[in-house]
Amino acid sequence: MRIAAIIPVGPLEGAKTRLGGMLDAEERHDLVTRLLARTVDAALAVERLDDLLVISPDREVLTRAAERGARTLRQRSRGLNHGVRDGRADALAGGADTVVVLPTDLPFVTPESIDALLDALPADGAPAVVIVPDRHGTGTNALVLRPPEVIDVAFGPSSRDAHRSRAEAAGVAVVELPDSPLSVDLDTPDDLMLVERTAPERIGVA
Repeated sequence: MRIAAIIPVGPLEGAKTRLGGMLDAEERHDLVTRLLARTVDAALAVERLDDLLVISPDREVLTRAAERGARTLRQRSRGLNHGVRDGRADALAGGADTVVVLPTDLPFVTPESIDALLDALPADGAPAVVIVPDRHGTGTNALVLRPPEVIDVAFGPSSRDAHRSRAEAAGVAVVELPDSPLSVDLDTPDDLMLVERTAPERIGVA
């Protein structure tokens, strides 16, 4: 089995605007780049990952990811879902039969948490979708697709239900990991305060 990780990253300018009441533009930029570094480092430490692709329209993102050892691809399309699809096409061209989609706003990402995603796949090699819902139970914080094109991606509002429904319609196994450390993302001020209160080192200097 050849497994590829795809890390889609949007433009740094204007990133995480919903945190604007707590962090200014420079602080949000620094936060996003620290989380990018943490995510890339965690994925590179997972021995079962054969490929790690960071896809972004932002040249600074690509430069930072490449400096840490990731393969990079300039996104020419617009939006997260298009970026994931472009990354998936690249992974397929490289022979991947499984992809792991990892956003970069997951402060508790570790090699072990990524390994747990792969452990959740059915042992018989059957087609499957693994979903890590966000802590509110509505979004998707991480996604494993085997094979990579088993369903189309639908990141955004209510994406957990969308991904589950698409997998069920395709007749493939669906595994959810609601207790994963990856269920915590940094999207709102409440998310940021939660991490600052419980594990501030996870958003500190990488």
